[in-house]
Amino acid sequence: MAQVEDNNSGKSANIELNLVPFIDLMSVLITFLLITAVWSQVSMIQLGTSIDANKNENTQQTDPPPKSDIVLRLDVRTEGFRVVMERETKIIPKKDGEYDMAGIVAILKTFKEKYPDKIDGVLSVQESLQYELMIKGFDALLMGGFPQVTVLTGGVE
Repeated sequence: MAQVEDNNSGKSANIELNLVPFIDLMSVLITFLLITAVWSQVSMIQLGTSIDANKNENTQQTDPPPKSDIVLRLDVRTEGFRVVMERETKIIPKKDGEYDMAGIVAILKTFKEKYPDKIDGVLSVQESLQYELMIKGFDALLMGGFPQVTVLTGGVE
């Protein structure tokens, strides 16, 4: 309780400050701060692979490039899987309404045979799909021989 005195009239008044709304506001603000701090970290995940957007596509190489220059990307889409590695793109459509896990694993294994030292891959999933399809993408990359998986947060192009 606070006491305020008026010097001109000689009267004093007792004022009680209600701090409950202020404490409620601070607890809500702290909660939002913690939540947004976590999600800002998720958007800063490093890919772990070297992606060079300015790379000249006209260069011809006889030997396979080093594993750090190759990006393996698995896209999970509504119509099926899409694998992009180097300049090669393969699309694996759904079979009977289900995602073709055997087909995607076979294609990933052929990429693994071509680049046996490569152990990382990038996974992207359309935002409208269920979470379990992202897990299927993880499983496909693991079964294909790519244990280091990075998830793109921007979705499929």
